[in-house]
Amino acid sequence: MELRVLRYFLAVARMKNITRAAEELHITQPTLSRQIQDLEGELGTPLFTREKRRMNLTEAGLFLKARAEEMTAIEDKTLDQFAHLDDFIAGDVYIGCGETEAMKLVIKALTPLGRAYPHIHFHFASGNYEQTVDGLQKGILDFGLFCLQTPPEDFVYRQVPFDDQWGIYLRRDHPLAQKQAITPADLYKEPLILSRQLLQNHVFNHWLGCDTSELSIRSTYNLAYNAAFLAEQRLGLMLSFAGIVATDEAHHPELTFRPLQPALYSHNYLIWKEGQTFSRAAGVVRARFDEIFGTRE
Repeated sequence: MELRVLRYFLAVARMKNITRAAEELHITQPTLSRQIQDLEGELGTPLFTREKRRMNLTEAGLFLKARAEEMTAIEDKTLDQFAHLDDFIAGDVYIGCGETEAMKLVIKALTPLGRAYPHIHFHFASGNYEQTVDGLQKGILDFGLFCLQTPPEDFVYRQVPFDDQWGIYLRRDHPLAQKQAITPADLYKEPLILSRQLLQNHVFNHWLGCDTSELSIRSTYNLAYNAAFLAEQRLGLMLSFAGIVATDEAHHPELTFRPLQPALYSHNYLIWKEGQTFSRAAGVVRARFDEIFGTRE
């Protein structure tokens, strides 16, 4: 299976049409059709359902698309690194992150580099813990920012001096909005909107005094933006960090935030793989992280 053929496959998946994909790739339509047929033969399964003027991915095609995007991303990153080996410091740096105000400190640390090295390009990928770890392990990401109670295992880390406070987003007209803080007993009979990561958080279970399986969980989420609309529509109380959802007049004026009591916080850690081979651009970023956050392990 050649990367060139995978790029052909991705072009057809994107265009949903052999003719248009061939035009984009600057090859003939019969050549592209034969390459796709050979790939399906090699894998032993159809990758597309074929209609008159449209090609849709099969379940196997969807699986291959995800893997092909990972493989071509690694190739692109590798070629970029080699292209700048003997050049001035330039290239792409990839950082995975969740939703946390600790990103303000990370961006503040990177700002001087952006000015000193205008040919370093930063790419931020928002995702949950599992997605970011997967990207780091596969080499798609150089760094990750995690909000955790304890330092991550099997990674090099630098602690960012910002702790996120857990609390509840709820409508201003909800009875619990009259309280200054939310206790475990307040949540036992309420429909809740929880992050999927929180479902496996032992510290939260300890605060709660029971397992999350005993709660009335109405919805789960991995990023808070859409979950806020659920809370706004009275579909549950949303657990998240303070400051993640804007509750001002222009955004979610119906919502308000109440902290948990006893207070519950999570720390923030910048991490990367042990023994990671960095590009020159990523190496400059690592040195900056060491300079700013290196004394806070």
